[in-house]
Amino acid sequence: MSASQPSAPDQPDQPDQPDQPHSRAEPDQAQPGMPHHRALPDDAVRPLPDLRDDIVVLPGGPRLALRRADGARTPGAGTRGDPPTAGTPGVLTARPFVLVHGLSSNARLWDGVARRLAAAGHDVVAVDLRGHGRSEQTDDGYTTRAAATDLVALFGALSLTGPRSPVLAGQSWGGNVALDIAARHGGIAALGLVDGGWIRLRERFADFDECWGLLAPPKFRDLRREQIDGWLAENATDWPDEGRAATLANFAENPDGTLTPHLTREHHRQILRSMWEDDVRELYPLVTVPVLLLPAVPDEDDPEASSRHPAAQEALRALPDAEVSWYVGAHHDLHAQQPERVAADLLALAARAADPAARP
Repeated sequence: MSASQPSAPDQPDQPDQPDQPHSRAEPDQAQPGMPHHRALPDDAVRPLPDLRDDIVVLPGGPRLALRRADGARTPGAGTRGDPPTAGTPGVLTARPFVLVHGLSSNARLWDGVARRLAAAGHDVVAVDLRGHGRSEQTDDGYTTRAAATDLVALFGALSLTGPRSPVLAGQSWGGNVALDIAARHGGIAALGLVDGGWIRLRERFADFDECWGLLAPPKFRDLRREQIDGWLAENATDWPDEGRAATLANFAENPDGTLTPHLTREHHRQILRSMWEDDVRELYPLVTVPVLLLPAVPDEDDPEASSRHPAAQEALRALPDAEVSWYVGAHHDLHAQQPERVAADLLALAARAADPAARP
């Protein structure tokens, strides 16, 4: 991220060096590395619901800001992704979704996905992690494990347990957080890893000083909305309007009209250190739920582009029940760039979690 690129805070999870492609559970039979495209189910083709802002104060923890949407109720029936419990008329039985943003990002980047999941019948909660967006700025707790603990407490506070255990999806660092929950805490129905969950900074940097030297956010001075709008107009031309608008929610507006990132530089540093210290590979064998990997592969002209993402390939091999949907030519914030396709992939994941015959 640089001063001229204010919308790209999640630098750590860029692809590593080339490796051999792994084809297990690639969803289609197209050329290796080409993206798989799913359409939204027929019952999802309806007006997209609105999102609402909410606040939850965790017991003994921070105040977390949420973006929420209620799934469309179908009297007497559930929707795709139903848990194995009998639905009653007018009661939603589809699995809820919890959506987690990346480092120095915010919940609104998920708006396009969230509205489509809700239109398909699922309750949806996108959360601002502590220190991000509208959530509380605490003095400590800026590690991957602390963020995971916050979310597990949120599940309890919202009664997202048992038959209401959610499908959990995390983007970038949020993928690492979601993976930690799946491996160490459980209590979810399925796991979606959106260009994250496989970030291993220690392999790229000999020490944390080197890591921070390259990945530290810029020291913004006199940053104004017009600069961000200009960057988005040049670099996010294929994003929907709500995705571009959501990027502004990474910043707080000061009385003089300048912008400051919600996540402080020191808290950014603490999260980045925890990412450098952690080895996510230790967690892969502990995940017992279905997983879908959604890696962004930048080279849209290379049919073998998937082979250029060895960290995702290794995760695909090591996770016990994993499939992959390659996003060739996609932006790192692919959930903001391609919300319809991401929502369709996540709905298919929920359906797979609900179907024992689809499990290995």
